[in-house]
Amino acid sequence: MGVIHKIGRRKTAVARVYVSEGTGVITVNKKEFATYFPTATLQYKVMQPMSMTENATNFDVKVNVFGGGSTGQAEAVRMALARVMCEVNPENRLILKPEGLLTRDPRMVERKKFGQKKARKKFQFSKR
Repeated sequence: MGVIHKIGRRKTAVARVYVSEGTGVITVNKKEFATYFPTATLQYKVMQPMSMTENATNFDVKVNVFGGGSTGQAEAVRMALARVMCEVNPENRLILKPEGLLTRDPRMVERKKFGQKKARKKFQFSKR
């Protein structure tokens, strides 16, 4: 099979995933998967495409991820793994597409505007 390389993005996080046949070992930025994503919610998000396609123990995964926070990074890895699962077996697309795992979430942080406190919040107006 060789190594499959895919990219996933979410907010400002970018994940590069390299998948090869193996025993289910996942390393993220040269750390163990469970130490990089400590909470069960983040671990579930990352494993979701592999568990839905029943490939959790069939592949070794090496991930390079940067930018954003922990949730954005986990969802970027999830998107990249979903793209890999579609390349491994095109029938997996029918499983992953209805769950929204192959759709890029376009929501980004709105920029702060000049003359305002934040993106939408204004300075308080006081009449004296």
